[in-house]
Amino acid sequence: MILLRSTIYFASLIVNTVIFSLLIITVGLLLPYERRCRLANAWGMVNLWLLSAICGLNYKIKGLENIPAKGCIILSKHQSAWETMALRGILPPQQAWVLKRELLWVPFFGWALMAVQAIGIDRKAGRAAMNQIIESGRRHLEKGHYVVIFPEGTRVAPGERGHYGAGGAILAHHTKYPVIPIAHNAGVFWRRRDLKKYPGTIEVVIGPPIETEGLKSSEINRKVEEWIESTMDTLPQALPQPSKKGSRK
Repeated sequence: MILLRSTIYFASLIVNTVIFSLLIITVGLLLPYERRCRLANAWGMVNLWLLSAICGLNYKIKGLENIPAKGCIILSKHQSAWETMALRGILPPQQAWVLKRELLWVPFFGWALMAVQAIGIDRKAGRAAMNQIIESGRRHLEKGHYVVIFPEGTRVAPGERGHYGAGGAILAHHTKYPVIPIAHNAGVFWRRRDLKKYPGTIEVVIGPPIETEGLKSSEINRKVEEWIESTMDTLPQALPQPSKKGSRK
């Protein structure tokens, strides 16, 4: 049943992604940037609703009040495809995501990413990629936008820790904007490279702002990693075991 429900959800995800992408790259381009971002957020929220209705997978958030009214760098744990969709819907609309540029070439989806001004980088470009993050990130931050980065770069399994890249921390060091760390356990219910979505409740914790004035990028990165990983230790990292009914002492 879990596999069937997951397959139905996956099909619905593909269909509504194409529909929303077409809206963003046609009607959306005639609208101001914020309106385009709101369309993207609607895509995220629709998929969260479908995920709950079809798969019984919900979420709860703690610390949403820590998101400033405008202009910050958001660094999130990366366990699953869930957060790439959910944070788009949960966070304020004007988001600039730092991601590998190959995603911009994906038909429909990638074109919509370009329309909402995602920052596509060549991971092999070294210093040039870092300069792009700093320059593009600064422009977005000065406009009051939210720059979203997954410092681990790729999804890691529950209970594991990836290498925290310094891109977000270097951007924070150069711009002096605060960093908001996010921890979650989405990988428990929506595993990497797995079609199945298990019912339950994903826990998302948004941390207090990490002020970056006067800190080196290495210090910022260490603070972010320590907060995220220590918070991860407080979240369930495995599916709950089903209770045994009818057992006798």
